[in-house]
Amino acid sequence: MTRWIKAATSLSFRLKLMIASVACILIPTCITLFASNAVTEKAMRQQALDNARSTLQLVDGYVSNLLDFMLYVVNYIQVDAEINVVLREQARERPAGTAAGGAAAEPGPVPSPAPASSQEYKRFVDEYYTVIKKLDNLSIAGGEQYFITILLPNGKSYTNYPLDEWDPNRWREEPWFGRLQALRGFDTYWVGTQPTVFRTLKKTHPYQLSVARPLRTASTEIYAYVIVTVLEDQISYIFQRLAGGQEIALIDDSGFVHSHTDSAKIGSVMRDLPSMASGFFRLDGEDYLIAREDLTYADWSLVLLSPYKEAIAGVNNMNRAVFVYLIASFLAFMILLIFLIGTFTKPLKRLGRLAETVQRGNLQVRSHIRGRDEIGYLGTSFDQMLDRINVMIAEITAEQTKKRKAELAMLQAQVNPHFLFNVLNSIRMNILRKGDRENAEVIGSLSRLLRMTIEQERELILLGEEIELAAHYVRLMNMRRRDNAELVLDIPEEALSQPVPRLILQPLIENALIHGLKQGGGVIRVSVRMAPDRMVIEVRDDGAGMDAEKLERLRAGIASSSGTSAASGLSGASGFSVASGFPDVSGFPGVSGFSGHSGFSGAVGFSGPRERDRDAEKRRGFSGIGLTNVHERLRFIYGGGAEMRIDAEKHRGTTVTLVIPREEVSAVHVQSHAGG
Repeated sequence: MTRWIKAATSLSFRLKLMIASVACILIPTCITLFASNAVTEKAMRQQALDNARSTLQLVDGYVSNLLDFMLYVVNYIQVDAEINVVLREQARERPAGTAAGGAAAEPGPVPSPAPASSQEYKRFVDEYYTVIKKLDNLSIAGGEQYFITILLPNGKSYTNYPLDEWDPNRWREEPWFGRLQALRGFDTYWVGTQPTVFRTLKKTHPYQLSVARPLRTASTEIYAYVIVTVLEDQISYIFQRLAGGQEIALIDDSGFVHSHTDSAKIGSVMRDLPSMASGFFRLDGEDYLIAREDLTYADWSLVLLSPYKEAIAGVNNMNRAVFVYLIASFLAFMILLIFLIGTFTKPLKRLGRLAETVQRGNLQVRSHIRGRDEIGYLGTSFDQMLDRINVMIAEITAEQTKKRKAELAMLQAQVNPHFLFNVLNSIRMNILRKGDRENAEVIGSLSRLLRMTIEQERELILLGEEIELAAHYVRLMNMRRRDNAELVLDIPEEALSQPVPRLILQPLIENALIHGLKQGGGVIRVSVRMAPDRMVIEVRDDGAGMDAEKLERLRAGIASSSGTSAASGLSGASGFSVASGFPDVSGFPGVSGFSGHSGFSGAVGFSGPRERDRDAEKRRGFSGIGLTNVHERLRFIYGGGAEMRIDAEKHRGTTVTLVIPREEVSAVHVQSHAGG
């Protein structure tokens, strides 16, 4: 995602505008297309389902007519008085002269008569052909090929088909024949699909369907069985003629297929279909449109199956046509849009190239783009801006020329501070050669202070360097006082390598010397305590101190100045560099209780005779400027992590406590420089 964002931000304005315009056209078009497709598909699904139901209802009409006529034949035989009289009389007689279970059933030679007289024989033949004629008429009336069998309990039978096709008495051997005994009244048993039993039709018509009913007397005694059979392909032909390429099946409540547009599936079981109503379902891993129509016969149902893709093939074709049309329209309008955007933004591209030329330093080019629109205004403003820049450059060049001349004159009159530093070292060496070691050391201290003032690089220095600076400062100040002040140090070795802000102790010691000890002698004690996360520095004097009212005014004055710059009122307080190789300051006059390595840095300014300095010190009050600077610098460097406290008592001295975090400040690199 980050790479895409970077790539997008690096594109030109024209390209961004083109991409945005294309996206604004493409995205709504796609959304509209998908929404339209979804709505259309939903409507087409419903339409396909309605069409399937209509097709199935039409199939149901034809199939029901076929099955209705089978049932009509059974009902006709049961209620026809003439047929029933013959059947009842024949059922009471035993066949004579015929094989057991055999009966004449076709025109031709009349079977041997059972009656003895010729009159009775004639009556038998008349009755027999009466039944056969009615059966033939029923077959013709149906318009289809129906096979009708009337089977009597005594083995006699009547059929509308030749006996060499099928022996009617073999119906008794079928497994379903025994179930007819349990039927009553007009109850009918529908025999599902079975292999065709008729000899000459087995190869061309492999399956048949039958309906059977027993005919009973008033005393519920069975006097005949009626069996009507049709060939299965008469039903599958209806399926194939009306299916339109879809699957139609006749199934029972167990899913057994009695008829199907595909004859290979007859006799199989579709286990999932009985539980499905009309709708769209997933079957065998594929989506299907399924329409279902229950028949009034037995537990049979008509089911139409169509693959989902074929069912909505129309909507898919329409969607493809719409998609092609939209793509063609989109490409045409996109080309037109890109052309128009390129034409409109051509001045912007020119301005971009001119900006690159100006960036390379050529300020003499001009766009000459004019017009009343925003781009024309931008071109005019761009040219005017370049004109003003050229004027300003000419003015600045003339001003800088004058300034350089003035700086050169000032540099010629300036005294090089390094020259003063080198001269002081030369004076020190001359004094040492003459044996005046004390004055030589004083000049050495002054020389080192001067060098630290010149070098301005660091905000933080090591505590050891700050202590050495304080020691030099006390030594120089003792030269100006009637009585020497003693600097006592109580500092653990590990504290010497801790970084502290430069010139953090010198203002505190200066206040102690001038305002605490006045011109008298005394002790200034610097002590350090180390904690796990902070360092506590105390600067204490045994001077005059101050009363509670004055102490509160001092604290309030420091607190009220917390909004001022941390560097205000500080001379030479930033960026000092000092020498490393910390000398032992235990030998400094007035310094006791400390021995270690340190360097120091700071800015100390003093001049004039001792008497004049004393008068100036008397005129100065306890203003607290040095303390304010220390407080502001601590707050600037450490934020809320540092703290400064002031405590004092009248005639018992003053204590200033600094609390500094031990962590090093990452923004400042503390380093030392070799040098002497």
